[in-house]
Amino acid sequence: MHSPARPHHVTSLLLILYGLLLGGCRETPPAPVSVPAKPPVAALPAAPVTPRDAGTWADAVIAPVSAPAFGEPLPEDGLRLEMSGEEVRLGAESFMPAREPEAARLGERVRGQDVLLVIRDADTFLVQVSELLAVLQAKAASVWLQHPDAPLAYRVVLRDEEGFRTWLAEVAPGKLRIIQRADGFELTTSVGKLPGPDRNGPTVPVRGGSQDIATLRRELTRLKGRFTTSEDVCLVPSFGTELVQVARALGGTYVAPEEPLFDTLCLVYPLSRPAPSGARDAGSP
Repeated sequence: MHSPARPHHVTSLLLILYGLLLGGCRETPPAPVSVPAKPPVAALPAAPVTPRDAGTWADAVIAPVSAPAFGEPLPEDGLRLEMSGEEVRLGAESFMPAREPEAARLGERVRGQDVLLVIRDADTFLVQVSELLAVLQAKAASVWLQHPDAPLAYRVVLRDEEGFRTWLAEVAPGKLRIIQRADGFELTTSVGKLPGPDRNGPTVPVRGGSQDIATLRRELTRLKGRFTTSEDVCLVPSFGTELVQVARALGGTYVAPEEPLFDTLCLVYPLSRPAPSGARDAGSP
């Protein structure tokens, strides 16, 4: 015969069961995940700035070093021809050398004379004066081109393309020439081109939209030091070059007033029609 359960024992058992039920139904929140803080991003160091020599470094947006204009004093005697496009003025007379009769008339006026060419229109291009230069090559005793920014001039030996090829074919060291292009000057010799900052580009690039006469002068001095017996240099502008730029480039062949690097300056011009009979290098004997 069993004795009845004690009430306090039953109550304790019920409390234990109730607690177990509550514990099984309650979700324990997960412990927070600790995320390490990202270290601050350090600023990238600035790219090192390489010192740039304004006389050697070429950049299209950097202005070239200022170079004084050097040359010869203006000739006192001779004829003064003023050029504006295809028109040439000699005193009160006007000529259009592209027209055969006027070229012949001008030829008679300049025959055996020393001639100073003065650029009156900055937009006069080499190709526009090719007929004039052909007349002067055939008839004039000497030809000078005035600098557009200073009272200076350069005596030039005129050569058309055929005469230039003949000059190149002569057996002589150097054969230095300045190829004047829209993007700068290319210096070429009988043994190859003098490279510049870009081996595929011109030797002396245009900088800040202007010719770099200071660098041209320095590089020609280097070439003269190598080809010490070279007595002449030819400037070969592209057909679309302004005459004012041609005259300024000739200033790069001087290292001081009346101190040219070469005895003879040759100017090569395009020939749009056959040269007059008996054509020669103007200024040559």
